[in-house]
Amino acid sequence: MDDKAVLRARDFWTALVLLAVSVFFLIQTTDIPFLNTKSAGVDSAEWYNSAALVPFGIFGSLLLLSLVLLGVAVRDGGASRALAAAGIGLDGPELRRLTAIAIILFCYIFGLVPRVDFIIASALMITCLIWGFHGGSRSAMLISTFAIMVPALYAAIVHFGRDEWAKPHDDDWVALGAYVVLTAVMFWHARRKHAAMGVVRITPVVAILCPLILVLAMAFGFRQNVPNRTGLLFKQIEYHYYVTVKPLFQGK
Repeated sequence: MDDKAVLRARDFWTALVLLAVSVFFLIQTTDIPFLNTKSAGVDSAEWYNSAALVPFGIFGSLLLLSLVLLGVAVRDGGASRALAAAGIGLDGPELRRLTAIAIILFCYIFGLVPRVDFIIASALMITCLIWGFHGGSRSAMLISTFAIMVPALYAAIVHFGRDEWAKPHDDDWVALGAYVVLTAVMFWHARRKHAAMGVVRITPVVAILCPLILVLAMAFGFRQNVPNRTGLLFKQIEYHYYVTVKPLFQGK
């Protein structure tokens, strides 16, 4: 079995996970008033001010990308290869990969996002997905899965209730520590294995810039709600935006 067939089989399982996640959150987003001008007898704002705008855009794009990935995997024989491997059981490489991706996404969505600073949580998740699955290394996959499970379990256990989500930032610091340690391990592992450093070097840049740009656009561009506005990093960003940056443009 050549490398392309194995990669397409992995793409098939990945596409199914992303498809399920995107459909789930699109369904959840429909509870937010969007096209209707009235909700519970109260006039809502115009559609472009709706809190559903950004979630619809993000998860709609994720749905389209997962369908494209699924189509490519099926066309190149990845589906048949993946389904054949399913008969091996949970020890099969494709099913291990699927399980790890599902755990990472579950920890991120249900453990980190409601409780941990969005930038930190997203940077950790992106690093886990890029490094853990780019090169096909089993050790990288296991380390990445463990790295996000620890802060997610800590946040969920210590700050389980909704009234605990905006409490002190101990869970933010745990997630930030996990991200720093994972990034350091990623560089050490690449040098030890004499692997190509291109992806390793660009991963921290992508992991930080993507959620940073997204959260800035959501909070100050589209004026949307941001998960955990009291997070360690976003609280400082929001403070300096209103106290330092905004007055400069207002001539104060």
